[in-house]
Amino acid sequence: MTTTPLDSLTRRLAAFFLIACSLAGAMTDPVMAAASFEDTIAQRAMACTACHGTLGRAAPDGYYPRLAGKPAGYLYHQLLNFRDGRRHYGLMTQLLEPLDGPVGDAYLLEIAQYFSRLEVPYPAPLPATASADVLRRGQRLVTQGDAERRIPACVQCHGPAMTGVAPDIPGLLGLPHDYLNAQLGAWKTGQRGAQAPDCMKEVVSRLTLDDINAVSSWVAAQPLPTSTKPAAALPALPALAPGATAMTCGSAPVTAQRKDPK
Repeated sequence: MTTTPLDSLTRRLAAFFLIACSLAGAMTDPVMAAASFEDTIAQRAMACTACHGTLGRAAPDGYYPRLAGKPAGYLYHQLLNFRDGRRHYGLMTQLLEPLDGPVGDAYLLEIAQYFSRLEVPYPAPLPATASADVLRRGQRLVTQGDAERRIPACVQCHGPAMTGVAPDIPGLLGLPHDYLNAQLGAWKTGQRGAQAPDCMKEVVSRLTLDDINAVSSWVAAQPLPTSTKPAAALPALPALAPGATAMTCGSAPVTAQRKDPK
């Protein structure tokens, strides 16, 4: 029987599934230990849920983020970023390094599309512990930005409801403070990147550490809307003001006309 590249990749992901389950302690369950591997995307994706929680709802420690319901393009680009060295986390890199080339790209897109279709309720946000001044500062940056420092409002790209925009822009709501802080901090220190031009790197470079904490504190405490699905499109924006430049994101082409205050 001829072995195709996809067959090989399927076996690799099956092996990673078993390893991930073992690392997560899942193999102590005799039912899990006896489960046979099926050639379905749902079971192959269990290699992800060993860390990211059942159906990708996020791990309870807040470190492994939610996958369920995020835009497929965003999830796909993050898989590529881990595989290609723009994001750095050893376990993810080892999991994804074998999935290279056109067949690997197609496989990663299939995984991203699978998680994007899952509808799993979000937990209620934890109460904010930051001071009122810090929360006001965070709200201002998220909803208005800071034109003097050329910081666009987060809602300009992530959507007025902050639930993201399909197919490439993630939502901000439903993420814990520590995770948001860590990811913005990773961009600040160069530990996280995206396809060039990396607009988030530009934005975060203009934020102070106090700004990052303020944004994370306010966003993490916001209630979730009735519909948490990403918006289908961003609303139209007025023409750029004199002296302003358009902000382009390599991983989210829809942002090509977002206003970069100048």
